[in-house]
Amino acid sequence: MKKIIKYIKESYNELVYKVSWPTRKELSSSAVVVLVASVILSLLIFVVDLGFENVMRFLYTKVF
Repeated sequence: MKKIIKYIKESYNELVYKVSWPTRKELSSSAVVVLVASVILSLLIFVVDLGFENVMRFLYTKVF
């Protein structure tokens, strides 16, 4: 039981005193970067999917 209490105390001290937490500004700017990257990636996947759909539609209507 002493080991568990020691572990919890050490974990708390590490979280409070040793971890460098980002500021609100850093956090919001990182969130914006992730949001923009996600939108760009989803648009890229949409365009590729649309291209594959058109190629497959062309092949199935002309070949079969």
